[in-house]
Amino acid sequence: MSEKEISRIEVGCAIIERKGEILIAQRKLEGHLGGYWEFPGGKKEGAESIEECLVREVDEELGVVIQPYKFLTNVVHSYPSREVSLHFYFCTWVSGTPVKKDCLDFRWVKPEGLGSFLFPPADRDIIQDLLQKKKYYFGV
Repeated sequence: MSEKEISRIEVGCAIIERKGEILIAQRKLEGHLGGYWEFPGGKKEGAESIEECLVREVDEELGVVIQPYKFLTNVVHSYPSREVSLHFYFCTWVSGTPVKKDCLDFRWVKPEGLGSFLFPPADRDIIQDLLQKKKYYFGV
């Protein structure tokens, strides 16, 4: 790959709602965008679907089982060293209690509280959409 070529990464992002709150996770400090908050998920591997990626990544990151049920949107964002294609899905909480397996921290937050956390630039439009349509998406 030449210096001008940028790698593209496919990423699944889980919007997990429970009792009017959304589960967010804080990225480990040593990684890309370390310390930022995000919707749990991660990089797609090989031939797995985005839905399979979400189930695997959320289990690896937080130790919980989810079921993706509705695609929200895809956002492509370019960083200096990479381009990410983020696939946002609403997911049902199936089982488990979150633990910090592969993240720095996690929180359950009300949709209106999402703005209090530092999210990557690629997530900001999604957060605005969730806030503007929270009654439609979450019934609150």
